[in-house]
Amino acid sequence: MPKRKLGKSNLEVSAIGLGCMGMSYGYVQKVDKKEMIRLLHQAVDLGIKLFDTAEAYGPYTNELLLGEALSAQKKGIAIATKFGFDIQDGKLVGVNSHPDNIRKVAEESLKRLNIDAIDLFYQHRVDPKVPIKEVAGTVKDLIKEGKVKHFGLSEAGLDTIRKAHAEQKVTALQNEYSLWTRRVEAEVLPVL
Repeated sequence: MPKRKLGKSNLEVSAIGLGCMGMSYGYVQKVDKKEMIRLLHQAVDLGIKLFDTAEAYGPYTNELLLGEALSAQKKGIAIATKFGFDIQDGKLVGVNSHPDNIRKVAEESLKRLNIDAIDLFYQHRVDPKVPIKEVAGTVKDLIKEGKVKHFGLSEAGLDTIRKAHAEQKVTALQNEYSLWTRRVEAEVLPVL
């Protein structure tokens, strides 16, 4: 599997990453945990080095799955996870990117994933109640503390990306880009 640097960072990842949401959340019926662990091990064996998850997937169960499956194979693996949802009683009830919540999610994700630092920490959805400069500043502090290595944004527009990047370098964007959703071609791709 070819490797590459993610964006302009020093984070080396496989050319193809594995989005893990469907292993425990989303459009799936109940899946067999042992089968998902085998799948994750096989992905590593085939050269996949980037795995994407989020606290919201489950919630929490997806991060726990990756933490269990990849704990013995951490060397050379990059794990991306996300913050930014308000989770109450196991349900997503809105967005929450307040600094205290970002820190709480980082600490809990580190434990669930069984890692010392989050390779890539995305804001899952923009929170209109919290200025993006404050969000990026909080992640910047987590990077200084060694708990996070890189910052990313998910489903963010150009203005948000620019404001965030002015505070803390944005390493990766995770915006929908498909035959049906091509807005990023005009708005985001020209400035990357």
